Amino acid sequence: MKVGLLYSRIRTDEKLLLEELRERGHDVVKIDVRDQQFGLSGSSVDAAELDIVVDRCVATSRSMYVTEFFESYGVPIVNPPDVASTCSDKVKTSLALEEAGIPTPDTRVAFTREAALEAIQDFGYPVVLKPVVGSWGRLMARIEDEHAAEAILEHKETLGHYEHKIFYIQEFVDKPGRDLRVLALDGEPVAGMVRSADHWITNAHRGAETEVLEITPEIEDLVRRASDAVGGGLLGVDLMETEDGYTIHEINHTVEYKALADAVETDIVAEVVDWLEEKAAKSENDVAATA
Repeated sequence: MKVGLLYSRIRTDEKLLLEELRERGHDVVKIDVRDQQFGLSGSSVDAAELDIVVDRCVATSRSMYVTEFFESYGVPIVNPPDVASTCSDKVKTSLALEEAGIPTPDTRVAFTREAALEAIQDFGYPVVLKPVVGSWGRLMARIEDEHAAEAILEHKETLGHYEHKIFYIQEFVDKPGRDLRVLALDGEPVAGMVRSADHWITNAHRGAETEVLEITPEIEDLVRRASDAVGGGLLGVDLMETEDGYTIHEINHTVEYKALADAVETDIVAEVVDWLEEKAAKSENDVAATA
């Protein structure tokens, strides 16, 4: 098949994917979105020649728009723009999980400093303040008291960008020094890892230690339901352990898998490429059936 790889930076994750695709004899077109133009009826890349497109853009803004264009060109895209739209926005993710009846941390959204402070006081300390769009645990704050809340809210309010004035406030989940990441393909768990750290943010990108996660039937069910809630695709589902079971706090639509691949015996990249081959073949069969 002929695969389009959308990117703005080639990281280890993309290198692993490129190696696997090329080893299988697939033709890969690397598309640096910074150099392209996308029009209403076509782009500087001949989309008609591509069997499937994989979005690996680091910047959410680019990812959102470029996937919209390729979907409009009729090319299968991983992940589709509706999935990217939901997963890239923490508010939309929380609403999707809540609507599907999936355990997720209690969350409030406010648009002024005064309303945000009131929401924080309703929760009680500590609480967590997150950017509505962001990754790698950046710009997250664990707020321990009213003085810290007032200072952080004032700081965010003066940063300028409108997203900083959307205060996404979440209950603090007292997890046992770790969280869980499961990579799923259309809801089917492929592998998972435990990420442990002394810091309250247990993110592999920030140096958390990783080990293999045993995917229990309970975890598998939650991952499947969470994937369905946001539209499926190639996803990283993040869970935390609580006294009442698991809660899902984030779903990643351009999931990084290097740390997971290093932690488990499963050939993650091979599984992903198997799935891409199936997606491309199904799309080709669907087109042939309607011709």
